[in-house]
Amino acid sequence: MTFAEGARLYVGRLFCIFNAVFETIGVAMQDDKIPNIDVEISEEIAQGIYSNLAMIAHSPSEFVLDFLQMLPGMPKAKVKTRVIMTPEHVKRFLLALENNIRKYEANFGEIKLETGKNQPFPYNGPIGEA
Repeated sequence: MTFAEGARLYVGRLFCIFNAVFETIGVAMQDDKIPNIDVEISEEIAQGIYSNLAMIAHSPSEFVLDFLQMLPGMPKAKVKTRVIMTPEHVKRFLLALENNIRKYEANFGEIKLETGKNQPFPYNGPIGEA
């Protein structure tokens, strides 16, 4: 896949998120009414960031979402990126995530969450050595 194809795929997924938000709040988007959004994405951003832990804080005017990586044998989790959003945008984002989870589970089955465990990661075992 070329960078341009990857960027188009990313923009397509981004549009799917926005479309899911509009569907969820009752606004159907017709093909002839698709907003013309010119999106530029650098190669570095297009590669994405892996995160297996998130921390969320909020104030009356904003939400702060920190995405972290927690790795085996490392004493600390590192914040890899921070996203700051208005409360309204966070709620739209939540609706879009819920919509996409429903679609995912319809295609691939239920996402099962383990309950009753007090540790977020199974990284309490021996440290790997090369």
